[in-house]
Amino acid sequence: MNEEKKKYKVIGMLGGMGPLATIDLFDKIVRLTKADADQEHLPIVIVNWPQVPDRTEAILKGGEDPTDTLLMVAAKLKAAGADFMIVPCNNSHVFLKRVNDRLPLPLLSMIDITADRLKEDGVKVAGILATSGTLAAGLYKDALIARGIEPLEPHEKEQAAVMHVIYDVIKAGRFNYDPTPIKEVISALQERGATRLILGCTELPLAVRKFDLSGAFIDPTLELAKAAVREAGGVLADDMLRIE
Repeated sequence: MNEEKKKYKVIGMLGGMGPLATIDLFDKIVRLTKADADQEHLPIVIVNWPQVPDRTEAILKGGEDPTDTLLMVAAKLKAAGADFMIVPCNNSHVFLKRVNDRLPLPLLSMIDITADRLKEDGVKVAGILATSGTLAAGLYKDALIARGIEPLEPHEKEQAAVMHVIYDVIKAGRFNYDPTPIKEVISALQERGATRLILGCTELPLAVRKFDLSGAFIDPTLELAKAAVREAGGVLADDMLRIE
């Protein structure tokens, strides 16, 4: 691409964690971009790398550290011309801080973007639906507290239901699932005072749509898509996607 004619920054998407979540973020960016022709859409480089070691295993059980693999994939994005990086995986952000220290490719953090949005909306108490690794790392908890927002996390049995829908249903592609347990978790967090619920794993927005879940959700994937469109120099479409 001729740099003198370059209109948009190139978005680099480090995907594969999981593949359906990668498709979801790509789909949201395309649908959120105001464009009347192909040429008005944003250039996106996607490396879908499902072989990144499991982040929750690394955080909770001392499993294989995914940092080197993430760094390798990020280097592919940079070599392909990406100007900044987005990653549709929440708990990977524990390790992406290390990647940023070793590779000069700016990262849009879905954690910070989501927490900023909640603060802008005046939210005082937010529930966190996420993997146990994300909870243990305190990614959203710390970001919320830093912005004066009280975090609420599921109790132990409730968290087991969250992990089940993430790993055994969405990631595994097994959709013959009775969503009653996850609905009960959503209701419990709201009853305990959460006025917004963070869908803090990129599989959860897919579960919301697949099983018609209802709640006062905020979708970090959606917030990241909006931020990526803006950062790349695009214009958000008038009829932006929302999860109500």
